[in-house]
Amino acid sequence: MKVQVDHDRCEGHGKCQMAAPEVFEFRDDDLSYVRLDEIPEELKAKVEKAIRLCPRQAIDWVK
Repeated sequence: MKVQVDHDRCEGHGKCQMAAPEVFEFRDDDLSYVRLDEIPEELKAKVEKAIRLCPRQAIDWVK
C-alpha cells in the first residue's frame, strides 16, 4: 500500500513523524513527506495512527 500527504492541508504539526518516523519526514519547507514508496505490513499500524493523529486530516492511503 501507499500513503500520501496533502501539502495543501499539511501544517507541519509533526504528529505523523512522531507516530511513524520510518515513514514520514519533514523537509526545509516544514511539510511532511512520505519516505517510502510502499508501506510494509509491519508499519501499517503506525501509519494508521499517524492518519488518526493528523489535526488537518492531510494523510491518507492511496487507492
